Order: sequence, then structure tokens, then C-alpha cells
Amino acid sequence: MLSIQNLNKSFKQAEGDVVVFSGLNFEMATGTSVALLGESGSGKSTLLHLIAGLDQVDSGEIKIDQSSITSMSEAALAEMRRHQVSLVFQQFHLISTLDIIDNIRFQAALCQRFDSDYEALLIDRLGLGKQLKKFPHQLSRGQQQRVAIARSLLHKPALVLADEPTGNLDEQSSLEVMALFSALVKNAGSSLLMVTHSREMASYLDRSVLLHSGKLGEIGAA
Repeated sequence: MLSIQNLNKSFKQAEGDVVVFSGLNFEMATGTSVALLGESGSGKSTLLHLIAGLDQVDSGEIKIDQSSITSMSEAALAEMRRHQVSLVFQQFHLISTLDIIDNIRFQAALCQRFDSDYEALLIDRLGLGKQLKKFPHQLSRGQQQRVAIARSLLHKPALVLADEPTGNLDEQSSLEVMALFSALVKNAGSSLLMVTHSREMASYLDRSVLLHSGKLGEIGAA
């Protein structure tokens, strides 16, 4: 599903180049979930951005479903993000002028991959049935994150990239949302790579890896 080979990435700063990744390798099987842990500034979010094609590698290769994204044009990358990859962040990025049902349907409508039965399942499992005609500002932060999760999964993407998806929620809400999120990703048949600082959040996923000094090391299975 996801293959990273000999990935190198650095950023230019006034005092010189800062190396983020040096010869990084990673493999992730279809339908599995992996937690990406590491201290602040280790490059976790940068790695997600590279996988999503939002930033460019210096050298090396990233493949999603056997397709090399490192050689794709911007148009091809945008098409990939529309159909194959979903992004879930701490900031929910809901569209303020759309009601909740249209926010949920937004990505699926873009890629013309709408399943009404699956939509009903997501709405039921995420407890959003009474919120559909409301607007984002009328929902709690926990409810808004549930909407963002529903939107990210409705078109059943091949790969979900999540960056601290429960980071803006209190502990109890975080645990509830994480349990739902991990279960629904499996239900969709998607793969999940999630950045988190929490071993407890990581325990909901199949594997955990640690990013340290530009390299990834296996922590173990949940």
C-alpha cells in the first residue's frame, strides 16, 4: 500500500541545511494501521506532507498502491489526493457555509464516489444524526472532529493520513473518537498512518513506529 525507499529531506535555514530524513525506509501493508510517534520537531508532520504530495522530497521514492508519487505532476498529485488519500488534522477544516450533511459529502462528491448506505452507517456510528442540518459553528469541537472523520472516510480512500486527529479534544473525547476512528477505518478497508504523541492513542492501531534522528524504528504491535 505504502512504500518509502531511501527518503532524504532537508530544509535550508540561515545557519545551514537542517536534515530531517536521511535514508528513511518504511513499508505499510494494505488495510493496516500504523501509529507514528516521535518527539516534537522529529519530522512526523513533514513525513505526512511528503506522503500526501504537499511537499517535495530531495531524493528517494514514495509509492502509494505501486504508483510513485515522487514523479507525479501537480495535477496528478491533486487527483491522487481527491480519490486515494484522505487527510485528517487537528484543525477540522470544515466549510463554514455548508451544513453538516454537505460537509460530510464534500470529498465524496468531488471524486463522484458516493455510497448512501455507507453514509448512513458513518452518521449512525459517529452519532451525528441530529446534527445534519446544523452548521459547523453550532457543534462542539468533538462533534466537528466526528464530521471531519465522516468526510474523510465516506469515499473509502486507500490511505488515510491523520496528524494528531484528537489533539484538540479532552482526554475522554479523544478516547471515544479514537476508538470510533480506528474501527471505521477498518470498516472502510482503508489503511491508516497516524501521527500521535500518545502511546494510549497508538494502542488502537496495529503497529507503532518511532521517528528519531531521521530514521524509523519499529516499536511493536498494539
